[in-house]
Amino acid sequence: MSNPKILISACLLGDSVRYDGKHKLIDHPVLKQWLDAGVLLKQCPEVSGGLSIPRAPAEIQTQTGDQIRVKTIDGDDVTRAFELGANNTLALCLKHKIQIAILTEGSPSCGSSKINDGQFSGNKIAGEGITTQKLRANNIKVYNHHQLEQASEYFQHMIENELVD
Repeated sequence: MSNPKILISACLLGDSVRYDGKHKLIDHPVLKQWLDAGVLLKQCPEVSGGLSIPRAPAEIQTQTGDQIRVKTIDGDDVTRAFELGANNTLALCLKHKIQIAILTEGSPSCGSSKINDGQFSGNKIAGEGITTQKLRANNIKVYNHHQLEQASEYFQHMIENELVD
């Protein structure tokens, strides 16, 4: 059995990579345990896709079938950067045989159950970010940063049952 890794949004570990140039550092015993064990691999899909820090806020504007558009508050279409970031993140997961990810809830890349409504109103709606969709489509279990206990239980289950490559 190899040393399993967990993908995590870089902003959750304190990297100032968010659109506003800030981070979303969380202090949680599960994260400390994983940091000490060296199992976390951080990534910001948006930066990986070529977006700058800081950058204009962006939200998923339309989602019809396979057609997704992400636009900034200024109306610039940044869909390609979000798709590239999602593809780069998937490639990183495949390279390291990652089967579980902890991503930032609400993000147009990383949201796992809620995203902004596309109107820059601050309202959240049910939905998934582009990276989350890509990872889940490739059988990678995605949790948000409010689900660390559940993620920890799943990760422990994977190790105990040797479900890692």
